[in-house]
Amino acid sequence: MNRRKALVSLFGFVSGLAVAQKPSLLRGLKAITYKSPTCGCCGGYVEFLKNQGVQVEVRLFNEPELDTLKDKLAVPKQVRSCHITQIAGYLVEGHVPLAALEKLLSSRPRLVGIALPGMPVGVPGMPGKNTKPHQVVGFSGKSVTPFMTI
Repeated sequence: MNRRKALVSLFGFVSGLAVAQKPSLLRGLKAITYKSPTCGCCGGYVEFLKNQGVQVEVRLFNEPELDTLKDKLAVPKQVRSCHITQIAGYLVEGHVPLAALEKLLSSRPRLVGIALPGMPVGVPGMPGKNTKPHQVVGFSGKSVTPFMTI
């Protein structure tokens, strides 16, 4: 390898480290995730949050109790997924990616929460490769609006 190629490779490596070491806006926050004891993907999402530096308390509910909790929290039925997390004064329904969480925390919109409806492949906690954009929505009361596409 010649000197120029070595320098280009080194620059790429160092640049990658700088990006990888960017601290998450979630670091140091506390969260409560409500999930079913039998759902593995929910556990994957909890691990994703912990890897971002979030202190996560997990509370286990069976499916009917989880639906009742989401009714009490006024999570619209059309945006529901398998688990819900309370963090920084917001509700986060489902496998919401880091970019949407960071946008929520940096912009602090007037929403009850955000959601990634369903259980799409390739998002935090869900195995597989993400092959298409996903619409994260914001919700407040019965209102559901686009929040961001990832």
